[in-house]
Amino acid sequence: MRIVVLAASAFGLRCLKALRQLQCCEIVGVVTAPRVFTISYRPEGVCNILHADFDGYCRDLRIPAVTLEHCMSDESLYLAVSSWSPDAFVVVGWYHKVPKRWRLLAHAYGLHASLLPAYSGGAPLVWAMINGENTTGITLFQLDDGVDTGPILGQATTQISAVDTIATLYARIEELGVALLLEHLPKLATGQATLRPQPATGRRVCPQRGPEDGEIDWSKPAVQIDRFVRAQTKPYPGAFFVDGTERIIVWSVQLTDVDLGDCRPGEVVAIEHGIFAATGDGESIRFTLVNFQGTDVPPFEWWLRRTAN
Repeated sequence: MRIVVLAASAFGLRCLKALRQLQCCEIVGVVTAPRVFTISYRPEGVCNILHADFDGYCRDLRIPAVTLEHCMSDESLYLAVSSWSPDAFVVVGWYHKVPKRWRLLAHAYGLHASLLPAYSGGAPLVWAMINGENTTGITLFQLDDGVDTGPILGQATTQISAVDTIATLYARIEELGVALLLEHLPKLATGQATLRPQPATGRRVCPQRGPEDGEIDWSKPAVQIDRFVRAQTKPYPGAFFVDGTERIIVWSVQLTDVDLGDCRPGEVVAIEHGIFAATGDGESIRFTLVNFQGTDVPPFEWWLRRTAN
């Protein structure tokens, strides 16, 4: 089966390497994208912080590769891809909708980091953590005209623990996604794959997220703020709050039983060498790592520099 991979992330590169292990699959081309690109919902540009360099990898292995420069409807891009005569597209970590014209050329199969139909749309793992879900997963499905609405080839699940960060959760999801490809691509190649329609109920479409969506709402309960921070920590841009004129990025916090008395939600206080903030339910959190003026620092160091100014 002749495969064209559409990917621009480290996860996509990992999937490409895994697919090359399958004797039933021949990688005949790769479509990738630059780190910074424009898209309909953010015409000023998006930075793909999970970006990976496919050009060097493909060049070394003599795999044909093209980079998306404008949009998926570009005629020159379509002509390049159609010249590879694909039997299927594999789409991983791809921000752009695959046009119907492409999908008439060959079926497209994508990985989406949720248990579809739940958490269709953007940033599914981030939203699942913020919303306090206990279970999530990844779905391999056939792309259609909708947003993550096509029939399902396979799914795999994992639990979200109270100490997971987006990095630890995403690492497990990557493992499950690679396993789904290795299980189901051979079935596609031999015509033995079974597709099942997505359930008619339970769809939840989530909006895309940008760095500005990471601002902490201190009126929320402490447990929700803890989830909010863990959902957006490295490698993502991080949760943050504004202290005077400074944006303080919060990489990690701890739930505490420290009583901050009459402090207002969002009020930050130092107790010995600990830096705490009051939350909306009267509880408190303790900062454990922040970024101040572009540098990761212990919270007490930020506090000393803050109070010295």
